[in-house]
Amino acid sequence: MNWQETPPLAPVQIELPLTSDALAEPFRQPAADGFILGGFAWRHAAADATRPVVIINAATSVRCRHYSRFADYLFAHGLDVITYDYRGIGESRPASIKGLNATWTDWGALDFEAMLKRAQHEFPGQPIDVVGHSFGGCAAGLGASGQLIRRLVTVGAQFAYWRDYAPAHRWRMFGKWHVVMPLVTKICGYFPGKRLGWLEDTPAGVVRDWSTPTARYETRPSGRRINDRLPFATVTANTLAISISDDPYGTIAAIERLLDYFTGSSRTHLRITPEDIGETEVGHFAFFRSAYQATLWPIALSWLQNGELPPDTPGRTVPRSHPN
Repeated sequence: MNWQETPPLAPVQIELPLTSDALAEPFRQPAADGFILGGFAWRHAAADATRPVVIINAATSVRCRHYSRFADYLFAHGLDVITYDYRGIGESRPASIKGLNATWTDWGALDFEAMLKRAQHEFPGQPIDVVGHSFGGCAAGLGASGQLIRRLVTVGAQFAYWRDYAPAHRWRMFGKWHVVMPLVTKICGYFPGKRLGWLEDTPAGVVRDWSTPTARYETRPSGRRINDRLPFATVTANTLAISISDDPYGTIAAIERLLDYFTGSSRTHLRITPEDIGETEVGHFAFFRSAYQATLWPIALSWLQNGELPPDTPGRTVPRSHPN
């Protein structure tokens, strides 16, 4: 099977939690095929059927611990939270990933689907919301139980079609992710991203999905096996797609390309420039760093709590040129 996602142009500093270990409960969860996934849950003591439980879908080859401070923030504002790693990554990594049969479609159809089922079972009756970073936004549309999602927030969400990369970075990114990465993967049997400073080690199937230069998800290697039954349209969630103008992956074209798959959802695309929040750069990964707790995190929180943007939301909404 295969995958797709795109780390930054330079080595990324992943922010690990300072306080979350005391708040989060580790768990193990089998997917439908028996693969054991690892993750963490932030759970309030008192049951409340009106309290949302939020599943956070990571970017490709980013450990779920990168989102722990953001999970702390949501928990402090009254939400329950689940973070987890896709098979082959972080808490869900076996001793070796060489030869591991894992693809992007597996990450959505099996791993994310397992988290939807876990949320339904462990937090019975509570609304289920999702935050998806980069490929994590695509994964939100690949679970068979996508109709369970009430609200969806995506950040820089796309599936790495190379022509959608920002023009100033496009050829460098194409060489790195669509030439070098698959060649190294062919030699090693997996992509040794950690050794190279390019995020986590990554299964070969995910690399094939990512590096295949096609404009449609269903024509990626693992997407072809679900060509006639892509489940995106079953998601009816009120959806907010956040993009940052200096994110070379999350261009308007890339965000809209993914949003076009969520035909059953109401969709709002919010475009923010670094200058809108008094910064000079933000990029693809920084949204979930605690430095943006006061400026960016309230946007996602408001959508999860109310399904609306706060009155003082920075940026602008992008008119949808392809409503269907």
